[in-house]
Amino acid sequence: MNWNVLLDFSPLADNTDKLLSAFWANIRISVTVGILSLVIGTLITGMRVSPIRVLRIAGTFYVNTLRNTPLTLVLLFCSLGLSDTLKFRISNTSTVNFFWLAVIGMSFYTAAFVAESLRAGINTVPMGQAEAARAIGLTFTQSLRMVIMPQAFRAVIAPLGSVMIAMIKNTTVVLVASYYEAASLMKDMFEQYGATLPIFVGFAVGFMCLTLPTGFFFNWLAKRMAVAR
Repeated sequence: MNWNVLLDFSPLADNTDKLLSAFWANIRISVTVGILSLVIGTLITGMRVSPIRVLRIAGTFYVNTLRNTPLTLVLLFCSLGLSDTLKFRISNTSTVNFFWLAVIGMSFYTAAFVAESLRAGINTVPMGQAEAARAIGLTFTQSLRMVIMPQAFRAVIAPLGSVMIAMIKNTTVVLVASYYEAASLMKDMFEQYGATLPIFVGFAVGFMCLTLPTGFFFNWLAKRMAVAR
């Protein structure tokens, strides 16, 4: 066995610019999906606890369907269904279009997990809070927005952090939506240099640099914003 080849880190050094560009693509997707999934997930949560039965059924159907569907299928639908079949275009530039197709698929997928976490957070809010909100004349939407949701968010910061970390790791499959990022580059490097340990370690460390600070931040925020009961 040629240990010099097996432990050769030069492929990573020779492709530093490509590595930085690829991981920057993962960061852009993660930030955009994180924001959109929180917005969509919050809306879906509102539907799931709505007094209107149709909205509750629609919200429950959405969450159960997306949570039990592989992300790869969701991204394939966005790539083949929206783009190729329905000719859906956000931009005439293919790279930008593929980026947003990946973002759309991942955002709606991640939103299902965000909604489930938020619904669990709503269950931690004492029933008296909602009753007090109704007693002072607030509508369902007003009480949800001003009383219940703020407390629910504070209660599930740590679980939401876990959802965001999983989302960051899920960006490795956006190649299905034809968008080029770190996992795509790793595949290309494996084909060019062989599946060597240094390449694998280099990309693993790169993703740890994205996920570990995210975990530390959400743990700190959870402790800082903890709700005293």
